[in-house]
Parts: sequence; structure tokens; C-alpha cells
Amino acid sequence: MFKRVFLIVMDSLGVGEAKDAEKYDDKGSNTLKHALEGENYNLPLFEKLGLISLVDNKVEAKCGYYGKLEPSNLAKDTLNGHYEMMGTIFDKPFMTYPDGFPLVLISEIQRVTGRTVIGNKAASGTEIIKELGQEHIKTGSIIVYTSEDSVLQIAAHEEVIPVDELYDICEKVSKLIFNDTYKIARVIARPFVGEYPNYTRTASRKDFTQEPPRNYMELLYENGLDVIALGKIKDIFADKNMTSALKTKNNLDGLIKLTDVAKSDFRGLCFLNLNDFDTLYGHRRDKIGYKNCIEELDHNLYPFFCQLKDDDLVIFTADHGNDPTYKGTDHTRENVPLICYSKGFKYRGALPNGKTFANIGATIIENFGINNDLGVGESFLKYLK
Repeated sequence: MFKRVFLIVMDSLGVGEAKDAEKYDDKGSNTLKHALEGENYNLPLFEKLGLISLVDNKVEAKCGYYGKLEPSNLAKDTLNGHYEMMGTIFDKPFMTYPDGFPLVLISEIQRVTGRTVIGNKAASGTEIIKELGQEHIKTGSIIVYTSEDSVLQIAAHEEVIPVDELYDICEKVSKLIFNDTYKIARVIARPFVGEYPNYTRTASRKDFTQEPPRNYMELLYENGLDVIALGKIKDIFADKNMTSALKTKNNLDGLIKLTDVAKSDFRGLCFLNLNDFDTLYGHRRDKIGYKNCIEELDHNLYPFFCQLKDDDLVIFTADHGNDPTYKGTDHTRENVPLICYSKGFKYRGALPNGKTFANIGATIIENFGINNDLGVGESFLKYLK
């Protein structure tokens, strides 16, 4: 049906607690609803597309199709959310380290990097560089920390450890932890600049992941289709099964690159992650900032929409929640939006709620006539008319 599919992940924009939210201590979370609640907002495009209808049934969608997808992975993080969209669902969760990493691992990190480690605890990224930045600059030690996700993050000032050297450190550390002993999902390089207390994390962040299992992106690639990765997608999927990949500085830069891709001629998938919602506002519990970020996306989508053709399909979704009004600073276990738009649609309306994010990948595969040998998820292509 569609020559080009644009999959846009609004990182962390959940639309209400998942059925198992209580298990994750996230009962009552709803990122979109709570970000907008009690605020005057201006979201004309998303109102027409049906996004607001998912949290306010008084708002009627004017075009496209809208629904919700439930998570079936066993976590609430970026990697598991994106993997699930592409048909990979792990039967065992990655491990988390809320009390810090084992001392034997820290010792190994110091051995392979030649640098001492400071930190080694669960912490906010902005807070830990403020706390330990001066010591790091004085000693050259690397700041190692984690969160409630399965992630090992390494922060360093760019004037102390240049970005390329930090990447090399993270590469060495990844070889220590991508195994069944530690079972950590990601290593993230977190360079920062500036002077105390006004340190600023830069856009040179880089995620290091294991090579992903067989997935729907791989099926597209094997069948000669274009797979264009924008933003964190390159890192999340370890730069595998992509015809081209571009990193982005922020949401606006992502939309500029998305619009440039839409001006080109390709057949296949363009997969974009917009990370500002999560990094800048969700984790920092900034309700107003989160609301403003949604408005900025709504406003800045118009140049992209102007490039769309009748046989293009746009899918908006998310990978998890991160309710900016919820306790703590962690992601929240939520359902995610499923918004579909094409200029060629003759109808609009609600989609049946899906049992897994993998419905997205299954739909894309069916659209291109590829045999679904993964068998994960249920295509909703038949509803798009």
C-alpha cells in the first residue's frame, strides 16, 4: 500500500498506565494527560491526528487513525521499547543495579581503562556531574553511574577526556558487561562541558549496545528495502541493517533531517527517535517543559507534512512513559500511542488497542509483502483505508 513508511518515536510519550503498571510501582501514571492537565495548550495537528483523543474523548480526531499499544516486554526502557516495535521481546529482563555495580566490575573497568572510577551509584545525570565534576577534572577519574534502567553511564568533561577517548572507554567497558554475568543492556557515553556549577551535557552522547537479535529491520534490509535511521536508532540497533544513519542534536534537528529524507526518493522505512521529551523533561519532572516540547513538535511538523505523498504512511508512537508529574525520576510503565496518517486515507477513526508494540513492525512487513518469519505482533494494515 505504501512506498515509504516514516516511524516517529516520541521518546517517553506514554498515554496511560499499562495493565501491569502496579508491578512496576507506576499505578496512575499518564505522561500525555498529566503534561497537558490544567494547562492551556496549542496542539492543532495532534488534535486532528487523534493523539489528544487518547486521553480526552471530548476531542474528536479529524484525520488518520489512532489507538494504543500495550507493552509486552519486561522492562520500561528505550532499548526494550524499540526492540519490541521491531519484533524482539526478551523472555528475561536485563539486570539493574540500583545500589551501584559490583566492586569486581568496577575493578575491571579501572583495569581496562587505566582510570579510577568515582560515583558508582544510581543518580540523575545532571546532578552527578554537578556533584563529582570538580573531582573528575582534578583527578581524571571517570564518573560511572546508573539509573533504574539497565544502563551503565560514563560521564567525562570534554577538556579532560576528549569525546573520541570517552567512546573508546565505553567500547572497552561494553566488552566487560555484554554477557550473562552482568546482563546490562547499554553503555552510554555522557560528555559534558562548562565550569562548576554550570556543567552542560552535550549532543555527543553515544549509546553502545549489543548486536540486536533478528528483527523486522533486518527483514526489510534483507529484502532490498531502504532502512534509514535517524537519532538514537543507529545506536539502539548497533548500526546493523541500515542503508543510512544520521545522529541528531535534538528534536528540531531530528525534524530537519526527517524533512530532508522526505524530500528524497526511497522505498522502505525511515525510523526516527525524538529524545528531548525524555532526557530534558521527563526525567527532570518538568511538566511545563514537557508540554512545551509537545507543542514545539506539533508546530515544527508542518514542513515535513508538506513533503508527504499519497503513498506515504506516517506512524507516531513511543517506547515507554516518563510522567513528568510522577514520583522519582524514572520511566513509567505505560501504554503508548499509535497514530497513523497518510494523505491517501479516505477514512479515519479509532484502531483496536494492540497487545504489543510489535504490531508496528508486523504492519510494516506486511505492507512490503515480506513473509513474517518472526511471527511477532499482529498487523493493523487492514484497518488503514
